[in-house]
Amino acid sequence: PAEEPIRQYYFMAKCREWVRNFEREKGRFPTACVTTFGCQMNARDSEKLSGILEQAGYRLTEDENADFVIFNTCTVRDNANQRVYGRLGELNGYKRRNPDMKIALCGCMMQEPAVIEKLKKSYSFIDLIFGTHNIYKFAELLYASFRQEEMCSFGQKGMIIDIWKDTDKIVEDLPVERKYPFKSGINIMFGCNNFCSYCIVPYVRGRERSRRPEDILREVEGLVGEGYKDITLLGQNVNSYDGGVRFPELLQRIDAIPGDFRIRFMTSHPKDCTQELLDVMARCPKVARHLHLPVQSGSDRVLGEMNRRYTTAKYLDLVAYAKKKMPDLSLTSDIIVGFPGETREDFQQTLDLVREVKYTALYTFLYSRRSGTKAVSFPDPVPPEEKSRWFQELLEVQGKIGEGYMESQVGSIFRVLVEGPGKGEGMLASRNDQNVIVEFPGPAELAGSFAQVEITSAKNWALMGRLTGQGEAR
Repeated sequence: PAEEPIRQYYFMAKCREWVRNFEREKGRFPTACVTTFGCQMNARDSEKLSGILEQAGYRLTEDENADFVIFNTCTVRDNANQRVYGRLGELNGYKRRNPDMKIALCGCMMQEPAVIEKLKKSYSFIDLIFGTHNIYKFAELLYASFRQEEMCSFGQKGMIIDIWKDTDKIVEDLPVERKYPFKSGINIMFGCNNFCSYCIVPYVRGRERSRRPEDILREVEGLVGEGYKDITLLGQNVNSYDGGVRFPELLQRIDAIPGDFRIRFMTSHPKDCTQELLDVMARCPKVARHLHLPVQSGSDRVLGEMNRRYTTAKYLDLVAYAKKKMPDLSLTSDIIVGFPGETREDFQQTLDLVREVKYTALYTFLYSRRSGTKAVSFPDPVPPEEKSRWFQELLEVQGKIGEGYMESQVGSIFRVLVEGPGKGEGMLASRNDQNVIVEFPGPAELAGSFAQVEITSAKNWALMGRLTGQGEAR
């Protein structure tokens, strides 16, 4: 077949024929392991890979000593690449003991030409390599690797490499094996147009392209019909979604879908975050009261060097408006410490912003040089030891703020989604609308359902509580 996804289902059927032959010869079904590195976008891609493998007849496992192993890679930082290289050595050992084993690599790391050259030179035992733009072709590529094995004599099998520089294609209706039966992420768009000077993502994920709203709504309706309670809309910058409607309207349409479920989204870029979006969040009851709004730095000079295209004044105006519209809003953010050329004065401005905003939580990073980005060539005179001291100072400041926030929630009653076992015996772990972990004693059968919990105490990593039918949840 020439058209997708019919073409890919054709190749899944062809792969099942190979699996049946394997079963007859070995007396068992082949196993497959999908290992994910990186962000929620990668995790979502891995669910698609898993769904295709299951459709092809594989039995999924978390054991990398499997008949087929695929690494879905991340390349945000150079050390992410090194982790993959190290793990490949372990896989090579497994493959020596199991000559039938196949190894595949995909994801962001594969979009770098230097990586491909290194893999060809030093990791010739890999069977299949593809990138971020043609994941939908996985069944076709998998079948190609089977055919290559049949056509080549032992010891002469070649590595299949299929890397696309970019694409405007979005293929719907491929199988998905979702990790959880009650919560899931949904891609609403792919790629990024922002070109922050420290970030490799636009180069490996390509330009922005948005799914059609009707396809997104159909997917959400299907999940709600299956009993999913927590749905996260995913994109490198959801605020720039443009599938014929803008993101605030898409959010309203999803909120109007009948059913008892919660909507989250990430990530939001401050330059595209609008009062209209915050108004929609405030009036849509299914949209969670949590906004992840990465500021990265509190210094306008550093923000300019980062090519973030907003000022701290604009950011603080958005935060003030959001808190006014939603007093119970939880705000989280990303901050990079030690960006090239950052001074103590710049860092002090970041501390001042953190104290003013009072984030519920921060995701903090020491700047890591990333080849292929603009910032890698910036002068960087501050020694690593000084940057590490700044980093620890930021952690201490946010630690006190976070501790105060958690203590302020004692006595509150929240509606939470129970996710599974907690850290202590007989405890359950859940999340509230503010994306804060809430643990409480309760029966295991509550997993995957909403519950109402009164907060009785606070720890630095979670709120502790008890099940209650009293009062109004917030």
